[in-house]
Amino acid sequence: MRFRSGILLAVVGLLPITAVAAEPPDPLMDSLAAEAKRASDTLSKAPDAPLYYLSYRVRDGASYELSASFGAMSSAVDADDPLSGRMRVLDVSTRVGSPQLDNTHKLRGGYDFGGYRRATQLPIDDDAAALRLAMWQATDHAYQSAVKQLIRVRANKTVKVAEADEADDFDTEPPQVHLEPRKPQTLDRKAWAARLKKLSALFKDHPSILHSQVSLSGYGWNNYFVDTAGARIREPQSFARLMISASTKAADGMELDLYKDFEAVTAAQLPSDKELEASIKDLVSKLEALRVAPVVDPYSGPAIVTNRAAAVFFHEIFGHRVEGHRQKDADEGHTFTHKVGQPVLPAFLSVVDDPTRTRFGETLLNGHYLYDDDGVPAQAAPLVENGVLKGFLMGRSPIAGFPHSNGHGRAMPGLATVARQGNLIVTSTKKVPFAELRKQLIDEVKKQKKPYGLIFDDISGGFTQTRAEMTPQAFKVLPLIVRRVYPDGRPDELVRGVNLIGTPLESFEKILATGDDDAVFNGYCGAESGFVPVAAVAPSLLLGEIEVERQTPNHERLPILPPPLHPNAPWDEGVAASTTPATAVTPAAAHPGGK
Repeated sequence: MRFRSGILLAVVGLLPITAVAAEPPDPLMDSLAAEAKRASDTLSKAPDAPLYYLSYRVRDGASYELSASFGAMSSAVDADDPLSGRMRVLDVSTRVGSPQLDNTHKLRGGYDFGGYRRATQLPIDDDAAALRLAMWQATDHAYQSAVKQLIRVRANKTVKVAEADEADDFDTEPPQVHLEPRKPQTLDRKAWAARLKKLSALFKDHPSILHSQVSLSGYGWNNYFVDTAGARIREPQSFARLMISASTKAADGMELDLYKDFEAVTAAQLPSDKELEASIKDLVSKLEALRVAPVVDPYSGPAIVTNRAAAVFFHEIFGHRVEGHRQKDADEGHTFTHKVGQPVLPAFLSVVDDPTRTRFGETLLNGHYLYDDDGVPAQAAPLVENGVLKGFLMGRSPIAGFPHSNGHGRAMPGLATVARQGNLIVTSTKKVPFAELRKQLIDEVKKQKKPYGLIFDDISGGFTQTRAEMTPQAFKVLPLIVRRVYPDGRPDELVRGVNLIGTPLESFEKILATGDDDAVFNGYCGAESGFVPVAAVAPSLLLGEIEVERQTPNHERLPILPPPLHPNAPWDEGVAASTTPATAVTPAAAHPGGK
């Protein structure tokens, strides 16, 4: 999935060059700079395919992932090893030819594997000789691969028709120097293991829960970027996430999963056990209600997509379609390529992607960074202003009309950078309190003479199709909590088994109003350049029409053997009969929401 699943702007001043006084020696930075210069001095003189640009990306630090289930650790924990999770990964980008045409040029027709690289594990000791030997071999391999790819590129251009977008392949940007102190990753793994076991043990009291997990994951990186233009960047980043997940099964075999996650810069900033225990109880309560909820048939009609779900909605159906590299890729659908300056959203909506923001209100934004993976300063990229498309998310691959990066080139190790989302933020000038938005939903249901409307109150993620192939230019958002809203005043009814589907342009036209309850969805987005951390912010949306489809059924029966901790518990009571009524909620409780 994509999310779990530019930009026409005034000249932005570069971030100031910064350095730390009395900076201690950094053998890794020194080795990167020395090898970049040595490679450039030699390979730039190659007669047939001269190297004109070289960059090194290194992710240096440690990651961690601890998981517990039903009171016991379910992943290995080596609390006594200070090097546990420690790694250094080098990515080499070599460009041969010229900025107008180089080895990164997209091949047309067939499969193009030019974006895949070989990430190199560097020594984790600061041994300059060992570091440079590893860098030398990785650079030589990358250069030879680039030369072979350039031959394919030139042949491809010769045998194919002229390209619609003849923009250059590379944007030359001023080199940045930004050196922050290196920060080590520290985590008391033994203490966290004890906490996770204690929290996960709470699920033992609920025989209907088939699977559950409480996990802590995160990282503490020092990200390096060095290139032959003179860039020298060292930027520390850290992130921690605690996730609570659980699943059960309905009588018809449908598997039901819910989760709740919490994000912070460090693990020490995550919520207290008291708050986490309350979240576990709430999760179990919702799952038990979902087990007996009716399955919704395919439906088309008015709906509210609440804030976090709306954030994923925009990430999938809008954000991916304004990533710059898609605009000149002949195999893409080009939904918005030729719509700059034209209305693409209702006039009361604006969209910006701003990776420079660290928080929205009190909530951490997962898509924050200071420099992208191309060594370009992060920038706020206005995408839509008052409904009108202004531009695209740009890395260092120019497109027609947009020759420069706006700091959105991103990738995971082993993959080439492309334009990606960071913090996608949707704002509205047509806001109403959620209670009023719900009233407008009921009015729309009555107007269309529908039996009910829907409220999508939580989601797990989604994905989208952007390429111009046999599959439609469609999206799918995966709801977790969905409710029917009846026009006759009956309590809202919890339902299950639906996915939200549609096509982008038609869906945008159906947005009628928004709430005043902007909220954040943090996650990881997977696309051509791998999984990168992202965030999206949006208010609740009222849509005049939305379509849902039934989820793929699961035909496996409930367990026949009772659970060992509850051998005499009638744990399948309440799901044996399909006529059992679903848990109803009052309208006031239908959307906890809020800013």
